[in-house]
Amino acid sequence: MNTVTRPRILVVGAGFAGVECVRRLERKLSPDEADVTLVTPFAYQLYLPLLPQVASGVLTPQSIAVSLRRSKKYRTRIIPGGAIGVDLKAKVCVIRTITDRIVNEPYDYIVLAPGSITRTFDIPGLTEHAFGMKTLAEAAYIRDHVISQLDLADASQDPEERASRLQFVVVGGGYAGTETAACLQRLTHAAVKRYPRLDPGLIKWHLIDIAPKLMPELGEKLGSSAQEILRRRGIEISLGTSIAKAGPEEVTFTDGRVVPTRTLIWTAGVVASPLIATLGAETVKGRLAVAPEMNLPGNDGVFALGDSAAVPDLAKGDDSAMCPPTAQHALRQGRHVADNVIATLRGQAMKPYVHKDLGLVVDLGGTDAVSKPLGIELRGLPAQAVARGYHWSALRTNVAKTRVMTNWLLNAVAGDDFVRTGFQARKAARLKDFEYTDAYLTPEQVREHVEGTGRQE
Repeated sequence: MNTVTRPRILVVGAGFAGVECVRRLERKLSPDEADVTLVTPFAYQLYLPLLPQVASGVLTPQSIAVSLRRSKKYRTRIIPGGAIGVDLKAKVCVIRTITDRIVNEPYDYIVLAPGSITRTFDIPGLTEHAFGMKTLAEAAYIRDHVISQLDLADASQDPEERASRLQFVVVGGGYAGTETAACLQRLTHAAVKRYPRLDPGLIKWHLIDIAPKLMPELGEKLGSSAQEILRRRGIEISLGTSIAKAGPEEVTFTDGRVVPTRTLIWTAGVVASPLIATLGAETVKGRLAVAPEMNLPGNDGVFALGDSAAVPDLAKGDDSAMCPPTAQHALRQGRHVADNVIATLRGQAMKPYVHKDLGLVVDLGGTDAVSKPLGIELRGLPAQAVARGYHWSALRTNVAKTRVMTNWLLNAVAGDDFVRTGFQARKAARLKDFEYTDAYLTPEQVREHVEGTGRQE
């Protein structure tokens, strides 16, 4: 069959959903059936749930970043860049490569799995002074930053400077925020023993959230257990509270408190990738509204899944229920949407996506954890075993599993290390610097670009 006549399948995003979809397509499609292309700015799949452990130094960055080019069997073409617009009518995806070149990529079938970005609000100083916890670079940067605060506080003769450098604020009482605060607090608690000039009592961690409870999905008992663990460690938890404004050396809470700090970590939820807004299609709370088969109604060959798609959660029996943006749904949706793409390609019927949630795990570092697998509430070591067992099994390759297990064992035996690598040490980087939210086009700009350049450059 001539190469030009083969259907072109374009997958956008190399997260859980996108990579699982590509792997399934490669396994089930013969080379002559279709050409598969993957668009991603990074040549790896990131295991997001373990980012807090990278930030705290328990895991190395490489251990949770799985190379997309590791297998010699992969035949997918990878475009190093990010999709910044999609013209559904012309069937063209506009891509900005990592060298800032704008290219058009025509497709016959497109799978949209661009993931999500950190949700921010119009709070003065937030994007200029806060850190996020959404990318590998952010996790590595935050680790360096937190250790540098200890170094600078130790060297300072100014009591006020010391106080501001030794206070840390985490906004967001979900899984990311809670685990980030828990893991980094353990890091500073262990590290301060190496700083005899610092009073351990000066180190203060604040975890705040506008909601009345931490991680309400865990239920009343487990949520209370998690709060008790954190408070016992000295983390100050403030619920029903958020940030009124942020500055370089202090943060003002909505309850009027002013906390001197040089570290504000913002993990207050996520929103769908701005790419979804370029389609001009119907959305549900910013996520693309799709059918249970994960196809976009009225648009042939368009599929969406993961954090950026509002996929009906049929397992709950509620017409308004949508699948939560979790790894376990993204993994299964990736495989399922690949099957539906293949079914469409072969003229077969698609199947709706149905998956019952397997439960939740929260790793609080050390021997502390709370988990709820299949509705069973666990605490302490049993919960920790389930949490780490789940994460370990979800890693895609044996190499990644070996690296993570080795890191865990080494940390358990040798303890934490406090190496500061100097990553971007002389250049401040905050939330706005890591997530390129200003790179996307409007629907009108997409159409003008495609019409002006043609379907293919």
